[in-house]
Amino acid sequence: MQNDSPLKVLILAAEIVPFVKVGGLADVVGALPKALQELGHDVRLVMPRYRQVDPQRFHLETIITALPVSMGPYQVEVNVLRGTIGQDIPVYMIDAPRYFERDNLYGYTDDGERFILFCRAALEAARVLNWSPDIVHCNDWHTGIVPNWMHTVYYGDPFFAETATVYTIHNLAYQGIFGYRLLEVAGVASKGFLYPQITELANVVDIMGRGILFADAITTVSERYAQEILTPTFGERLDHLLRSRKERVFGILNGIDYQENDPAHDEYIRAPFDAAELDKRIENKRALQEQAHLPVDPDIPILAMISRLADQKGLDLLEQIIQPLLVQGVQMVVMGIGDQSYHELFQSFAARYPEQFAVFFTFNTELAQRIYAGSDIFLMPSRFEPCGLNQMVAMRYGCVPIVRNVGGLADTVQNYDLSTNVGNGFLFNDYDPWQFFAAIVRALTVYRFKDVWRTLQQRGMAADHSWGASARRYVDIYRNALAYHRNGE
Repeated sequence: MQNDSPLKVLILAAEIVPFVKVGGLADVVGALPKALQELGHDVRLVMPRYRQVDPQRFHLETIITALPVSMGPYQVEVNVLRGTIGQDIPVYMIDAPRYFERDNLYGYTDDGERFILFCRAALEAARVLNWSPDIVHCNDWHTGIVPNWMHTVYYGDPFFAETATVYTIHNLAYQGIFGYRLLEVAGVASKGFLYPQITELANVVDIMGRGILFADAITTVSERYAQEILTPTFGERLDHLLRSRKERVFGILNGIDYQENDPAHDEYIRAPFDAAELDKRIENKRALQEQAHLPVDPDIPILAMISRLADQKGLDLLEQIIQPLLVQGVQMVVMGIGDQSYHELFQSFAARYPEQFAVFFTFNTELAQRIYAGSDIFLMPSRFEPCGLNQMVAMRYGCVPIVRNVGGLADTVQNYDLSTNVGNGFLFNDYDPWQFFAAIVRALTVYRFKDVWRTLQQRGMAADHSWGASARRYVDIYRNALAYHRNGE
């Protein structure tokens, strides 16, 4: 294959926007294929057909019926439906009601079997469609078995002989850990456990670990995170394994979908605007204060968080500084769902400070856009953050971020320095509530100087976080993986 010839890329993921979303994985897999297609490549996607994906709403058609899928010693028959995203990019959906007709996407005792079935069906569907991919691009633990299979179950299979695997880690904390029986279901039991030298993993099946061990290339969603996961601090017990393959680990910063996130043409916000029309944001601020039942005042700074309500996101830091923070005279709006303890915490804040604190327990795209467009400061005090998309969307909407100096946050936000007038946001280093509080105080001080603040807003809006550059980098990695695969390394 010539180095500039189009690639056939099969992307496997457990969730894809607009069909279904739990986290940032869905946004990435919904946007990257469009950018790859613009570069001239043949991209196709596969995901499960969950109960939440309505065939009529998404105009799904059945293209394969009764496809036999091996699950260890037995077979399961599935159907394959076809939808599209973007400019007619095919999205194949594995329809297996017993496995995917459920209330939630994840969180079941048989999750291992469910996603083994999904992955096997995805590969067998490609065979039936007679579409042999150059690259199978796997995402997170749900698809980590596929690189393992290419060295075992599918080894020597002529249909996949020229197929390389790329494995993207979106969040190393979720590894897909199961018992030995899953190896039998996956057809790789003869290889046994992989990590006798790592006490915690010696007697468990770590699906993500298998993806890391066998993939032709491993990517993470920012350059900083690619370095961090090689260390015990961020490596989630797989740092030893990752260091052993560090020559095959690459960091590629996620982008955001500029069509979906465009303040100049956003139908969900009251007053569309661009960087030259920042005065129009006042109307969006008013709309947000009204919707959040907060006093309408353009001069009060609004701090916002849109987040999974989980420990990773630094919410325990916010808990420790909320009272001195509200004394600063700010308003705060939080949107998200997650751990019950944080639901109760934020409910108590809203009850105690109704004039200053509002919470929405939901993931709602329309409301999210209004929060980005109407708030002044966006908080992401994460314990760790592989990439983070919210800080990029916030900047695109003229909302200045305060973030911890980790992962993709460090790759996208530059600390504002008053003496040099350089930077587009505010950073703090240690996972410490008072460092976080100090960063907020710095931001609130600068906020009083409207000309300086407007410069920060315009810098954030001018930054290029589109998918174009990232997609080209993925193509480079795809070609690198193909060369590695062909050399038999």
